[in-house]
Amino acid sequence: MKPAQSESCAATSATSPFSVEQMIALKRAQAVALSPCGRWAALALERLLSDGSQYACDIWRVALDGKTAPLQLTSGKSRDTDPQFRADGALAFLSNREDSELPEASREGRKQIWLLPSQGGEPLRLSDEPLGVMSFRFASKGNALLILTLVLPAVAHEAQRTTDDQRRKTGSSALHYRSMPVRFWDHWLPMAAPHLVLCKQDGSQRLDLTPEAQRELLHAEFDISSDGMQAAVTWSQPGADRISDTALMLFDLRAWQTAEADNPVVHTRLLAAQSLCEASQPLFSPDGSQLIYRCKARLPHQSHQWSLCLLDLVANTSRRLAPNWDAWPIPAVWHSDGKSVFVTAEELGSNAVFALELQSGDVVRMSDHGSHSHLHYEPQREFLLGLRSSIRHPPEIFILTCNDSTELHFPARMSGFDEQAVPFKMQELHIPSSDGVAIQAWLLQPSQAEQPVPTLLWTHGGPINAWNDVWHWRWNPLLAVAQGYAVILPNPRGSTGFGQKFVDGIWGNQWGAQCYQDLMAVVDHVATLPEIDGQRMAAMGGSFGGYMTNWIGTQTTRFNCLITHASVYSMSGFTGHVDEPAYWYLEMDAQPYSDPVAFDRYSPSRYVANWKSPTLIIHGDKDYRVPVNEGLALFEALQYHGVESELLIFPDENHWILKPNNSIVWYQTVFGFLQKHMAGTAC
Repeated sequence: MKPAQSESCAATSATSPFSVEQMIALKRAQAVALSPCGRWAALALERLLSDGSQYACDIWRVALDGKTAPLQLTSGKSRDTDPQFRADGALAFLSNREDSELPEASREGRKQIWLLPSQGGEPLRLSDEPLGVMSFRFASKGNALLILTLVLPAVAHEAQRTTDDQRRKTGSSALHYRSMPVRFWDHWLPMAAPHLVLCKQDGSQRLDLTPEAQRELLHAEFDISSDGMQAAVTWSQPGADRISDTALMLFDLRAWQTAEADNPVVHTRLLAAQSLCEASQPLFSPDGSQLIYRCKARLPHQSHQWSLCLLDLVANTSRRLAPNWDAWPIPAVWHSDGKSVFVTAEELGSNAVFALELQSGDVVRMSDHGSHSHLHYEPQREFLLGLRSSIRHPPEIFILTCNDSTELHFPARMSGFDEQAVPFKMQELHIPSSDGVAIQAWLLQPSQAEQPVPTLLWTHGGPINAWNDVWHWRWNPLLAVAQGYAVILPNPRGSTGFGQKFVDGIWGNQWGAQCYQDLMAVVDHVATLPEIDGQRMAAMGGSFGGYMTNWIGTQTTRFNCLITHASVYSMSGFTGHVDEPAYWYLEMDAQPYSDPVAFDRYSPSRYVANWKSPTLIIHGDKDYRVPVNEGLALFEALQYHGVESELLIFPDENHWILKPNNSIVWYQTVFGFLQKHMAGTAC
């Protein structure tokens, strides 16, 4: 199903401009769970605290008939997240709420599982993991609960809490490593290791399934069969290329379910274990006889291609599903008959819902525009429920009828966003690049502009990513449109949803090659449109988009100004700072040690003397994905060369700017910088 090529307009009523203060005050849907009766959903909904400093998260009951008003089930300053239903209908969730039964030192920042009884009442704490709960899963029809938690090595379970509390109070802060990686995203990897723990659904009969685990469960994903007799978890070990090979560890829990002994034997099997391969997101079939999972092989000279595989746990066989489907599907939920599975996949600028028939491999797209996640299937009335967003509105609960794919029914609008707030029009463009390949781009414009408007080129991060029709909390184009700008959201080479060959166009140290040509082709085309002022254009981006903004700065002076966030400046210098250097070698299909000149062929640092455009540099000091060294080095280089430049640093933020007040400063600084350098704009 190809997105429509026609222009569509949003509401055109005249209202006050949509501001960043209004945006951060919106409620944010984080996760949703479908009740066993299929008539209501539990929604985790963030709200801004009254002092504006941070977000709390509450659990709401949302009736799916659209007739009953939503009911708030939890409140306070805590973060109540990840709602899940237990087999008896009780609603569980993760929360960092305080519990007077725990020692004071053990409360801060540690989440536990809490339970809202099915008959009503106040939440009760279900779990008591010393270092808190990372994630959990109930068997939907059985008496079992899986918990992922951190465990200190060589410390007895009963001493975990006091040992950790003592270390935090008086112990050394030293961290000692023997292999990379040592950091991830915004934190140093802790000495404690993730373990998978099995309990009865009331939290009793605790059994550590992985007592010897060290790094095997870093970034683990897991599932438990509906009857609670089997569990599967991703199991990582160092690969030959120093990137983790990830298999699936299968646990047979039947002895634990039936044994009277304290330590029943739990049998394990390692599945899908291959060199230079990764398995993820295991999902048991309704009867537990099959396991679907996502897999990829790390091939030389080619971007990793995700596909779906199916394990027959009885016959012990495996096969790839829909091998001719040129997409990167993500398994979401099984159909109750076990013959098909619902998946999401990016396709032509949308993150859509598909039905995949296992035997034939047939794939049917079920949704149109927008981006969909957190899918659940209701078998009696045959509908899908989940969260859906688009550029036009934040995530909301949606219902999709499976029989005729009639989309969309929204049982309740919870975000508080007024879609009349930003009068804009949105076009989907397909523009030939320098090699003739069509490049898709979204073009957003104020719908009531009386003269040609200034334009912002926003390049997405990744680079293996895409500007989908999705709501964006950190880089929201509607805020720029409300300021009087047109915004270009292009999907150049490397973008997902346009086939594997298109993704491979960025792989192997090609960042400044065809991708740059694609972007310039889009800009050239948009600049000729009568409603666009081609003499007032700015380029901006974050992460890879920041790199591309840096590359643009060294290659052309056509833009009035540049804004580069969390950007790579020196390709070889970045190598030693990134949190996962081995993956950086894979993505570049090279390393800088043998031929640093070739490695730096598309490094902005080599050509910084060509840079003339005024530039705003933004970085978070806790960013370990693209460390702050890159932003500082760029700022110094521009200052040295006399380029008008500014540096905005957030000491308490990572790769993303997330705190509400920091977000306000981010947008205010960006729009102030644009106003300064885009004379005549409506800021």
